[in-house]
Amino acid sequence: MSVYKDGNKWRVIYRYTDSRGERKQSQKRGFSTKKEAQAWEREQMNKKESSLDMTFESFSEIYFSDMKKRLKENTYHTKEHILRTKLIPFFGKRKMCDIQPKDVVAWQNEMLEGSTKTGKNYSPVYLKTLHNQLSAVFNYAVRFYGLKENPAQKAGNMGKAKNREMLFWTQEEYKKFAEVMMDKPVSFYAFEILYWCGIREGELLALTPADFDFEKQTVSITKSYQRINRQDVITEPKTPKSNRTVKMPDFLSDEIQDFIGQLYGIGENDRLFEITKSYLHHEMDRGSKIAGVKRIRIHDLRHSHISLLIEMGFSAVAIADRVRHESIDITYRYAHLFPSTQNEMAGKLSSLRNEGGDADVNEES
Repeated sequence: MSVYKDGNKWRVIYRYTDSRGERKQSQKRGFSTKKEAQAWEREQMNKKESSLDMTFESFSEIYFSDMKKRLKENTYHTKEHILRTKLIPFFGKRKMCDIQPKDVVAWQNEMLEGSTKTGKNYSPVYLKTLHNQLSAVFNYAVRFYGLKENPAQKAGNMGKAKNREMLFWTQEEYKKFAEVMMDKPVSFYAFEILYWCGIREGELLALTPADFDFEKQTVSITKSYQRINRQDVITEPKTPKSNRTVKMPDFLSDEIQDFIGQLYGIGENDRLFEITKSYLHHEMDRGSKIAGVKRIRIHDLRHSHISLLIEMGFSAVAIADRVRHESIDITYRYAHLFPSTQNEMAGKLSSLRNEGGDADVNEES
């Protein structure tokens, strides 16, 4: 690389070998001082040589360049926002090789004292998400760039995986809410699908008429809706396993068929619900207040669907297949909702012991 005077500014011309082994040349202009140009030159050399003398900010650029095509678009934007607003401001100018666990602890303390625009402290779930992203960057450096150890891992995590207890509506509570929603058909039918099919919010908002088979009374879940940079984006579902076909109850199949018939000019591949997640949240506020039922999150309708299936006596395996959870997750997360199997188990064990108890005593005599 070379630094040259360029009028009142400075420029850097640098040559490098790319990953295919081909020689390349590029340049950057506009540096105010020679010192700035030389500093930028050194940083580029560190990046090209994969030297961990590079700054955290520079390594973050490499990390995202490598990862961008491997991530879903909404995941990429979430990670990029965390790096830009929470990690780079603290670690950005530090060399990767110099960041120690104590530095991570100092950052954690700053985040623990941090707050949102409304003045609320960051939630435990958000704090855990921040730490996980920092750890992911260092793990990448360990795995591919020769960093000896992950300082975020040594420092230990912060926050927790679950933010608050799981809420759900009983069937009676949902019926009260649904009656209120009938004044707005788009809201009523959206919540009907969420409650009676247990699908996710993004999956609902991506549905098109082509996804429904009214002869078989099914709806196919193959995509998800996201709002990214003020644009509507349709992505793949949350996980590959989320692709599924859900059988609808007959009344819901009839309702949705009627609803589609009311939508003049809708195409087979047009979104059925041209609404946003914020609209659904507003309607949840409105409906729960008028109906006099507790306010739950939109995602809690999925919990409500699962709890209803448990109450109806379906097994964890059958429920998991419908909502595409692991059956062990259903068993663990919803254990408190299943019938009192512990009492039933103990009772049957007692009966079994009592049935054979006398015989055992006689044999010993």
